[in-house]
Amino acid sequence: MRSSPAQSTALQHLHGTPGFRRITLALFASGLATFTTLYCVQALLPALSTRFGLTPAESSLAVSLGTAGLAVGVIPLTALSGVVGRTSMMTASLFAAAVLGIAQAFSPTFAVLLILRALQGLALAGLQATAMSYLAEEIDRRSLGFAMGLYIAGNGIGGMAGRLIASFVLDLSNWRWALAVVGVLALLCAVVFRINIVPSAHFVQSPPRVRHLAGAVGRAFTDSGLVRLFACGFLLMGCFVTVYNYLGFRLLRPPFALAPVVVGLIFVVYLAGSVSSTVAGRLVDMLGRPRMLPVTALITLAGIALMLPSNIVFVVIGLIVTTTGFFAAHSVASGWVGPRAATLNVQGPAVYLFCYYLGSSIGGSLGGLAYGANGWSGVTIYVGALVLGVLILAFTLRKLPQAQPR
Repeated sequence: MRSSPAQSTALQHLHGTPGFRRITLALFASGLATFTTLYCVQALLPALSTRFGLTPAESSLAVSLGTAGLAVGVIPLTALSGVVGRTSMMTASLFAAAVLGIAQAFSPTFAVLLILRALQGLALAGLQATAMSYLAEEIDRRSLGFAMGLYIAGNGIGGMAGRLIASFVLDLSNWRWALAVVGVLALLCAVVFRINIVPSAHFVQSPPRVRHLAGAVGRAFTDSGLVRLFACGFLLMGCFVTVYNYLGFRLLRPPFALAPVVVGLIFVVYLAGSVSSTVAGRLVDMLGRPRMLPVTALITLAGIALMLPSNIVFVVIGLIVTTTGFFAAHSVASGWVGPRAATLNVQGPAVYLFCYYLGSSIGGSLGGLAYGANGWSGVTIYVGALVLGVLILAFTLRKLPQAQPR
């Protein structure tokens, strides 16, 4: 039953109410800002490599250190949000990340740029650690799935928009202007968030219990099922970031020799991920996660194989298939972690995010070594091995026993 105006501050927000619309708009803007700033540099890696005289692997540190900062910050900032409040944490995170993004445009050296990227990732961890908890507290459970979907849609669109905007601005000017424009966009998103976000009505302040948090994190690693799901997240993200980090280098060189703006347009296929994650969620309800995870890994492997020939049609189709398979697999694995961790009373989702973004940092940089050694053939072998690892883990998870409540 919907709340009356007098009760609206005490009850959770339902779909169709003004509060619901404000919250979903604010969280959509926050997801857009997060992934626009986090991954815009992927489109700039060849330009950074040329400007600072770097190898592809060295330039990829601009991506790796950003996601490393996010990985390091997500667990402690989850606990800190219980003290300072959800909306305060998210607001501070977004404005700090936007300011750091603008500052990156003035980096005098690549080392300074890397420091600012790491700090920006740490700032964004405050939002990633808090957003879903805020939605779970403030949105009525009957409308929570839709609200989560809009938030994740902002993430996906942000990941695509960051790459596209950076590519277009780079074509008109240089990498500094590209970072400045993305930083200003993030600042505008932060303002939209601050204006629309509804103050927490169901947040209960909790003091930081370091020993309790450490115990909840540690116990997550005692369950073999969760450990395998964490490994899936690590390997999947290592594959995905490697493909998007180094595909631009490949397409700018012969035999493709595409213009930078054309390479940027190829990132539109990122939208395939938003569709596939939604479809995967529906199929999971029908077929179950144990059946779906191996299928999504096989789809990702097929996409990687299609990208190997030096034919732009095969490369684009392969990229679409790879992106579709990755997002579907990530949706299945991350969706599996939540209920299992809740049953075991452990800190599973935050640990999954830690491993996921750590896979981006470590896996993406190692992929640069593979590209430097053997070009795209090296990348194919490397990411194929990562996804093969996911496939093996997925088959072992088919016989995973149900978690027993602790």
